[in-house]
Amino acid sequence: MADENFLSQVPAASALFLREAEVRRGIEYLFFGHGALWRTIDARLAEHALGRAHYRALYFIARAPGITISDLLALLGITKQSLGRVIKELEARDYLTTRPGGRDRRQKELRLTPGGRAVEAAVFQQLRDAMSRAYTHAGQQAVTGFWQVSEALMPPRERERVGKLGREG
Repeated sequence: MADENFLSQVPAASALFLREAEVRRGIEYLFFGHGALWRTIDARLAEHALGRAHYRALYFIARAPGITISDLLALLGITKQSLGRVIKELEARDYLTTRPGGRDRRQKELRLTPGGRAVEAAVFQQLRDAMSRAYTHAGQQAVTGFWQVSEALMPPRERERVGKLGREG
């Protein structure tokens, strides 16, 4: 495969990694890596007439079953109107259900239906495969560095939210 040695083409960060050229390279890798990762799922989403916003909601509801709409809003960082549209569409397709919150009946808790779990899992498999290939090529030390840089880019409040994912519900 032609891209098996793609990491050999990636220059090592210099000791002067805070120089503008090095920072720009990192930003460019983020832009293009992010775009390529999400493009891997676009066709699968289109098969279900879903967009990336739908998948992001499915993903985080799968990670935190019973998440409230307000907590999902905070995680996604989108407007209430945008999330409302996504939630309505996913409910209409029988991919998720809402119910009153256990602690606060005014809150709505979100859970995936079996159909929603199946769609999320099928799309996630493509993301997992892409990330696994990249992780394998980069190696454990590089993955740890990637996580450290990604975490350092997040405000402390978001780090806390990410740390709780998969441990709720």
